[in-house]
Amino acid sequence: MSAVHCMLPMSQPVEDRIEIRDEELIRRYQSGDASAFSTLVCRHDKKVLGIAAHFTRSPEDAKDIYQEVFCRVYRGLDRFSFRSEFSTWLYRITTNVCISYRAAKKRTLHVSLDTDADRRINPSFDKSDDHAADSLWRQEIGRRVASALNTLSPKQKMAFVLKQYEGLKIREIAQFMGCAEGTIKRYLFIAIDRLRGQLQDVVD
Repeated sequence: MSAVHCMLPMSQPVEDRIEIRDEELIRRYQSGDASAFSTLVCRHDKKVLGIAAHFTRSPEDAKDIYQEVFCRVYRGLDRFSFRSEFSTWLYRITTNVCISYRAAKKRTLHVSLDTDADRRINPSFDKSDDHAADSLWRQEIGRRVASALNTLSPKQKMAFVLKQYEGLKIREIAQFMGCAEGTIKRYLFIAIDRLRGQLQDVVD
């Protein structure tokens, strides 16, 4: 998937981002205030990039997904009808872009073993030179997890990412992915079963 080149705002919004509700920002944008879109991006960009990074395990691919998500938001915000929360709509766009990502790329998801890439994807992943043995062990765990997740379908993997990395409830995941809650539970069961198989000899 090549990066989509639309004009995402680069300047920081003047308004305080916390006090203004998303709905009010959308109404301002729909009334012609372009800076309101910048505020929305600044408020939600880390969440979108985090989901994409956990899904792809590649910072560069995650940036492509991030760009595509906010370009879709930019193109669709004028028509936003307030039938759902903005965050729900944004999550749905993010999950759809991620789920279709592998088909669009027509290749196996790239698993980065580069130290710097792993650090950007998961800042808490300590690979200090002073803890070489621990780092190797963590790297092996990371390889096993990535290997297990890459055997899943895109929807199964997305359900796992939203549950384990974003801490969302099954009801929320079902809403974002347009699935029944029972389907999400099945996706999660399959994902956990695959992980258990990959990590059994490591954690026993």
